Amino acid sequence: MLLRSTFLKLKIKYLIVIIVVCFLIRIFGVFTHLFEKDYYKTFEYPYNGNIHISVQQLRYNQKPDIPPINFYNYEYIIDCHEKCTSDSNIVPLRLVYIVKSSPENFDRRVVIRNTWGYEHRFSDVEIRTIFVLGTRHDNELQEIINNESAQFKDIVQANFTDSYFNNTIKTMMGLKWAVKFCSASKFYMFVDDDYYVSTKNVLRFVRNPANYPQYLQESNHKTKNVSVIHQTRIEDFELPEDVRLYAGYVFFSAPHRHFTSKWYVSLEEYPYHMWPPYVTAGAYVLSLEALMDMYYTSFYTQHFRFDDVYLGLLAKKATIEPFHCDHFYFYKNPYESQGYSFTIASHGYDSPAELLQVWTDQKSLGNA
Repeated sequence: MLLRSTFLKLKIKYLIVIIVVCFLIRIFGVFTHLFEKDYYKTFEYPYNGNIHISVQQLRYNQKPDIPPINFYNYEYIIDCHEKCTSDSNIVPLRLVYIVKSSPENFDRRVVIRNTWGYEHRFSDVEIRTIFVLGTRHDNELQEIINNESAQFKDIVQANFTDSYFNNTIKTMMGLKWAVKFCSASKFYMFVDDDYYVSTKNVLRFVRNPANYPQYLQESNHKTKNVSVIHQTRIEDFELPEDVRLYAGYVFFSAPHRHFTSKWYVSLEEYPYHMWPPYVTAGAYVLSLEALMDMYYTSFYTQHFRFDDVYLGLLAKKATIEPFHCDHFYFYKNPYESQGYSFTIASHGYDSPAELLQVWTDQKSLGNA
């Protein structure tokens, strides 16, 4: 009888262990991984088919052969439509900052306007800065934003709810604004409002991405050597007008399949074992041609709630290869004065006072 009771207790114990293990396996998505498709063999993402001709037809205001499947038909509450019209006919517009900001982040916007987002940082380079916002459905907050817009004339606000899982909408309304109201710049930098950015290094980078920052170091060496002064300098290199640059910190990663993750993705949403390569959405640069092709490709790309992944999907469908640069830091680059010489962007500056201090220090060193 005692043996039978002991056996029953062991049986119950093992059953509990099996149930717990099965539960954990399900929670962490182990079973789900078994049913994923191989990204490298079978990748498709709606719209499934060749869209290149239809994308070009949309770009040039022609009726596309294939009807679009996706629209971002939100309205601009504030459109800042005159931002890119003044003076750009005298000096070509070079860089537009499209800053993704939350409605309540007034202090961050103030500091950005006075640091890396300052439009007159360089007298010979035309720069524009706008802040893209959604709404909070708060009348008092909206009144403050309206006053901010009237004062600084750099707010672009659309009528979607400003939330984490609407970041793709915010990004696409930024792209749409650029296409509709500011399509004469050569480069566009999309950046979150908790980033340090060096405008000087952005401009250096877009001049010669493939050799940044080596070409600067070589240039410094050459200027010290009189015998090579008359040689053509590598910093004189300029990207062609039709370049399709989509650049930043590139990730090659897999979907999160465990149910407790903030970034959980079901097989129904995305069935493949890998994402397309994508640039982290906190800070990235697009050339005009890349921006145009990716925006119009969105008409044939089903919406996805993670903005960096969605941009990777657009790039994949538009056959644009993301360009990786280590000097875009998706994490916070620990601050050392000399260690920021070639930093283009660094995450983690949610304190306006810290951003101001670091930027001021780098400006004094000639790096901002």
